[in-house]
Amino acid sequence: MLRVPEQRFPRTEPDALARFLGFCRDEARSDGRPRLGSISLEVRHIDPLAVLQSIYEPHELHFYLEQPAAGAALAGADVVEAATFSGPGRFAAMRGWAEEALTRVIAVGDLEAPRGGPHFFAGFAFANTAPKDAAFAPATVFLPRWQVAAGGGRYTAVANVRVTPEADPAELARRVLTAHAKFSAFPYNIRPHAAEPAVFSLGEAGERGWFEAAVADALGRIRAGAYRKIVLARAFDLERRRPFQPLDALNRLREHFPGCHSFSLANGRGQSFIGATPERLLRVAGRALHTEAIAGSAPRGRSAPEDALLGRALLGREKELHEHQVVIESIVRRLRGLGLKPESAARPRLLPLPNVQHLCSPVSAELPDQMHLLEVLAALHPTPAVGGQPREAAVADISRLERFDRGLYAGAVGWFNHAGDGEFVVAIRSALMDGPRARLYAGAGIVEGSDPAEEKAETDLKFRALLDAMR
Repeated sequence: MLRVPEQRFPRTEPDALARFLGFCRDEARSDGRPRLGSISLEVRHIDPLAVLQSIYEPHELHFYLEQPAAGAALAGADVVEAATFSGPGRFAAMRGWAEEALTRVIAVGDLEAPRGGPHFFAGFAFANTAPKDAAFAPATVFLPRWQVAAGGGRYTAVANVRVTPEADPAELARRVLTAHAKFSAFPYNIRPHAAEPAVFSLGEAGERGWFEAAVADALGRIRAGAYRKIVLARAFDLERRRPFQPLDALNRLREHFPGCHSFSLANGRGQSFIGATPERLLRVAGRALHTEAIAGSAPRGRSAPEDALLGRALLGREKELHEHQVVIESIVRRLRGLGLKPESAARPRLLPLPNVQHLCSPVSAELPDQMHLLEVLAALHPTPAVGGQPREAAVADISRLERFDRGLYAGAVGWFNHAGDGEFVVAIRSALMDGPRARLYAGAGIVEGSDPAEEKAETDLKFRALLDAMR
């Protein structure tokens, strides 16, 4: 990525911006390859989700990721360049695509502002392959035409422009400045909210009782030594008369789960995958890598004493501690396989959410300069928290036992940027929104000592919060 000196190309004056984009055009003419001009500007207060919702179009790609409790959010929409990949090499292929794109990026402006500079938004399905009618490819990545971010009380807007050898710099500059004027004082489009119709169809994917039978089958495989843990999921289908509004549902999820990561990824064909996940797969800032093991669950209590009792019991329950330890061991082993030196907490802590509490253990490591976060992502996905252990045997049985294709469920959704920073979350507690239809997903970890009825009850609990958001 080439950064143009700011003193040479001021970025908020029409003539100066046109000169900058003219420079990009001249670079494109030098070898016939389009350049990607990226202009970053700090702006007044904006709410990235409100911006995205105000301009939401069902047939445009968009991305959103937020941790409400941390006050950090990132959104982007429309496409400058995009690609899809499949097969076991999808992570490496995406890295190669992004690195080639960065050789054509010319950046100017407030690159040191929170989330300044070009960001790539990506989603990885659970599996390396996908059915022909799948909503998302096994791997999807795009560079947005615009992105907005909030963090640490600062706000940033970024415009990314594809500049071809034939481009008109003055016209491109006019478009960028028009967009910048909107982001500087965004006129949020408040749409009237009509009463939503009740969901009139609700049914589980698969025949009655299949999940309990699948858990029993998996327990037999565990006792036979095929694997130590497997995660099995369920899916519920909803349908109503009027289309769902994905970002309205996402807003309800982020309000109900402020400690979770709220996310949305749209495919540009009218379908969006939304969720509020408690699990970060990885975060890279500088060269510091942070991940976490989350496994083992218990309900929340209706009073403080009951809640404390349930939490204490979770911290001492052998079955839950065993499930949690399996996840930690897998994460640490895979990071060591990359030559890293991970450090993990000595004992798990409680992660309380409004409807459930989990065991959680942070894991951290330092990345060498040459290692890309997508390389780490490829090694970690899928963790035993959504797949199983050993991974290969458990994942093979998931496709045999479950009654549906997971798609992005239990996959990875996130971003990475020109500096090598990024963040991906595990796409659980999630739903695929498709006009008047929605498919909800929830899963449970199966280990020795699991009970089919109890595992079904755990997934029922997880579904409840998603159903509330669909109202």
